[in-house]
Order: sequence, then structure tokens, then C-alpha cells
Amino acid sequence: MSTSSSAPSPAPAPRAEFRIGHESPAGSGRGGWSIDWRLTRNCSLAPRQLVAFYVSLCVLSLGIAAMFWIQGVRMVMPFAWLELAGVGVALWVYARHAGDRESIVLRDDRLTVEVANGLQVERVEFQPAWVRVEPERDDQSLIELSGQGRRIAVGRHVRPELRSRLAQELRTALRRWQQGAARPSPM
Repeated sequence: MSTSSSAPSPAPAPRAEFRIGHESPAGSGRGGWSIDWRLTRNCSLAPRQLVAFYVSLCVLSLGIAAMFWIQGVRMVMPFAWLELAGVGVALWVYARHAGDRESIVLRDDRLTVEVANGLQVERVEFQPAWVRVEPERDDQSLIELSGQGRRIAVGRHVRPELRSRLAQELRTALRRWQQGAARPSPM
């Protein structure tokens, strides 16, 4: 006769507090506890892939235009060059913003926000105790971080319906920092 005992199922794992941000516990790295949010543009092509695509497009288009040139149809070549110039300009504009990103880092006694948009990079540092997190206009607008006479808007690379979640994570992290639970204890 066999007896089977069923062990109680383990309790469900607690839900992660930060879904958008990445938390590093105390003791990891030099600065102890930290949390960072890396928000990047969702691009389908990396810059190297973009260059490879454009070069292959040029080779194909100019190859076809050269075949028409050899056959005596000379007007195809100028239009091929015009087409490639237009596509090149469009891809250049796309590539300028492919690396757009927002970085928010709460570490030690600083909240550092860096927003890169094209060639322009804006960096603002706050003391976490003085930071306010609020939407610019409504629930799905950009999130404005302000304090000490400085302000910066973040959330461009987050879907509008997730911006309130990002704002809540920022508030939670700042609250934990203020309560001292996040900071490593002195040894």
C-alpha cells in the first residue's frame, strides 16, 4: 500500500516592485543600492544594419541603371541617383534619432536624468529628497521631474498607457530612498 503525500504548493513569488526599472540591491557595485530606468527608442534597424541596407540598395539600383545605360537608355541613371539621394536623406534623418534615449538613475544621494535627442543631450541632477514627479498635462502625457529650480520631462520612449506606471515606480523609489530602506546601512 502506497501513501502519497502532497506537499503544500509553494507560495506564489511576490510580484516584482519595479517592472520598468532595474534594481541593484545593496552590496552590488560600488555605490550600494541603486535603481535605473533605461528608456530607448524602439528601432527596427541598428545603424550598422541601416548602412548595409543602404549600400545594398545603392548597388542594386545603380546596377540596374547601368544595364539601361549600356542599352542606350541614358535617362535612367540620373533618376537612380536622385532616388538614392532621397532615400539617403530619409535614412540619415532616421539614423540621427535611432540612438535617442532617456536614462534615469537613483544612486547614493543623486537622481540623475539624461535625455538624448538626436545630437542634443540634456543632463540634470537632483537631490532625491526634493524631487516632484507629476504628469505634464494629463495621465498619459510626459512625466515631469522637478526640484531645486530645475525640471525635465521623461517618458517619450514609453507607451502612453505605461507612463503612469513609470511615474509610480519613480515615486516608489524616491519614497524608499527617503525612508532610508534603500540606502545601505553604515558598517
